[in-house]
Amino acid sequence: MGKITVIGIGPGSLEDMTPRALKAIQQAQVVAGYNTYIRLIEELLSEKEVIGTAMMQEIDRCRMAVDAAAAGKDTVVVSSGDSGVYGMAGLVLELVLQRPETERPEFGGIVAGISAVNAAAAILGAPLMHDFAVISLSDLLTPWELIKKRAEAAAQGDFVVALYNPKSKKRVQNIEEIREIMLNYKSPDTPVGIVNNASRDQQAKIISTLQDFTKEEINMFSLVIIGNSRTYVKEGYMITPRGYEV
Repeated sequence: MGKITVIGIGPGSLEDMTPRALKAIQQAQVVAGYNTYIRLIEELLSEKEVIGTAMMQEIDRCRMAVDAAAAGKDTVVVSSGDSGVYGMAGLVLELVLQRPETERPEFGGIVAGISAVNAAAAILGAPLMHDFAVISLSDLLTPWELIKKRAEAAAQGDFVVALYNPKSKKRVQNIEEIREIMLNYKSPDTPVGIVNNASRDQQAKIISTLQDFTKEEINMFSLVIIGNSRTYVKEGYMITPRGYEV
């Protein structure tokens, strides 16, 4: 049996990949991942077997990776950001544990990575210095009514709220509904940061308000951070005070 390891490659730039993740990729015989993420690490993949699939083929991709490891090849499954945050860590682990113990490849563990929310927060300043919630607006795997319920609970609790998958060509209205929910509990002047392509080419940020942020460019490569009642903006930085007296 080979070994299978799940790796978070960071938000995009190789400079943001951990040394542990880099070492695991270098030592692997097989690398599996979503095609877009495979392209981010192409320079590391010479002479390696690659299992690359398109969006919506996650189960097939991870099953092929587990099969490769079971066949004796050391295999890694890569996710952008952190593989345990909307990544492939859970799916790979489930597939491994479904197998009889005698047919399981060795599980090499999960290598943490810098998540998109961490990268975006660093670009904006310090918006996550207090309690925060992370919510994906993709309703492919989660019912939209449940997503709205979670968003309302986070808004009511005055959490800083980070939104993954905020908008796509098909999902243009969802973020408007979230904005309306947030406005029921937060001031229209609440700072909102938008980061596009964090740690990648064309990286860009803008700081807006809860009232106006949906007028800005937002897509599937964006991450949106909505402040809490104490978040403020100064000299282009978005800051949520931790509570220290300064």
